Amino acid sequence: MKRVVRERELQEKMQEAINLLCNTVKTTLGPKGCNVIIDHSAFSPFITNDGVTIAANIESEDAVINTVLELAKEASINTNDSVGDGTTTTLVLLQSIYNYGQKLVIETGINPILLKKELDQCLTKVVALIEEESFQPTESDLENIAITAANSKEIGSLVSTVYNKVKSKWAIRIEEGKEETVVLEKEGYTIDSVLASPYMLKGKDYVRVKEADILLINGCLNDVEEVAEIVNQVIKDKGHLLVISEDYSEYFVKQIMAISLENEGEIYLVKWGEFGKKKNDIIGDLCCITKAQVSEEYCDCIYLGKASEVVITEKECTFNFLENAKIKERKQELEKKLNDNLEVDREFLEKRIAMFNNKVIEIKVGAFSTIERREKKMRFDDSLAAISTASMGVLPGGGVSLYKISEKLRDEGSEKIFKDSLKEILKQLLKNAGLEEETIILNIKNSNYKKLYNVYSNRYEKVDMTRILDAKKVVLKSLVNAVSIATMLLTTTSLIINEYPANIEKDHLMEI
Repeated sequence: MKRVVRERELQEKMQEAINLLCNTVKTTLGPKGCNVIIDHSAFSPFITNDGVTIAANIESEDAVINTVLELAKEASINTNDSVGDGTTTTLVLLQSIYNYGQKLVIETGINPILLKKELDQCLTKVVALIEEESFQPTESDLENIAITAANSKEIGSLVSTVYNKVKSKWAIRIEEGKEETVVLEKEGYTIDSVLASPYMLKGKDYVRVKEADILLINGCLNDVEEVAEIVNQVIKDKGHLLVISEDYSEYFVKQIMAISLENEGEIYLVKWGEFGKKKNDIIGDLCCITKAQVSEEYCDCIYLGKASEVVITEKECTFNFLENAKIKERKQELEKKLNDNLEVDREFLEKRIAMFNNKVIEIKVGAFSTIERREKKMRFDDSLAAISTASMGVLPGGGVSLYKISEKLRDEGSEKIFKDSLKEILKQLLKNAGLEEETIILNIKNSNYKKLYNVYSNRYEKVDMTRILDAKKVVLKSLVNAVSIATMLLTTTSLIINEYPANIEKDHLMEI
């Protein structure tokens, strides 16, 4: 049955949900923030200070609180999806804006819809002030940002070195490795794929095939007769053939494996790892690399080309190539799309450009235990996301820039809400470090915000010489997403949820 929760009861549940979520996550803010242990039903428990991971695992037995929790989590998830960092900052701001907003509604009786409009207008003003405070970072600044995000000089410096080689986070892959962290520079154009049968590798991790014929199929293959002429020619020449198709019938795979065993020519079958438009884009790229043409003997969905060398594993194929006129033209086309800011998948586009430039780097994160490796990989991910977004502009960090901006706002209405909320980042950073908030904040204000406090080293630093910097884009996304969710909750007065009687099992209700 449905239950309606309204007004005062709902406000109390909202408050409880937001405090449960934000109070748990905000203790991780800053270099001296604490970790959280997360139990996992399928794996061993793990330790992390990653805000979005912690938020995603917070739940409640109360159905109303749980519903509000899911809404509030959207703020941190959206920030993480956009910039890969700033999730804890988002929740600190969300809690403050909601709490101060709710207090204003209760004390003054202001209409929540009107308050939302005022907050949206004030947000525009704050965004402009953040833009004024920002500046372009140097390579040294970017390295410091990477170190701060990872909370590790070793990890941050490594990420910075790798990033400076390729200048794009999409050209860097971070995976879990073994005991030691290894950096691999990969040349060639790599596609995700699935080997039709692991027996094709003959017990090896990979095969390196030289001078291979490449057959690209924009469809499925069910019988060898469909490509008999090409297969026969490869067998006759004692050559190598790589077929990439959407799928194969079991009969087709058995036929090809039998042909390969009986003859000297080698045939490898893999399935596309991408579908739809992405797959078609990759086919276009590979046609440039392999100089593939539509096979007139068959149909316009079969392309036949040649590659000087292909490395095949169970999960991917890498095509090594020398640049030619078609590749150069294709690369210019992709770069134009990127620069024109068209409605495209920028991650996918930048990755393809990087592969055409032979600049893809893989970091295999190593540690002696699975728990440590998983936590360490999160630090690498945060560091890479931070340096990437920081390249678009930075501002003095440690919560000082937001505190400085708050002093430019009025002490009334919606501006008062922002004024108080923007101060919370600096306060929480100092609180997590166990420092005297009032004294440090007073010293920063007395310096006319030309100094900030380095929580990690426990000393004051000049703003124009500090290593403590925040990415402008992360700060903006954190603030925008916090305001968005907070104002939605402030303007909500009723909640309708499914509720099941305690004496009736949910599964039984579903059967009825």
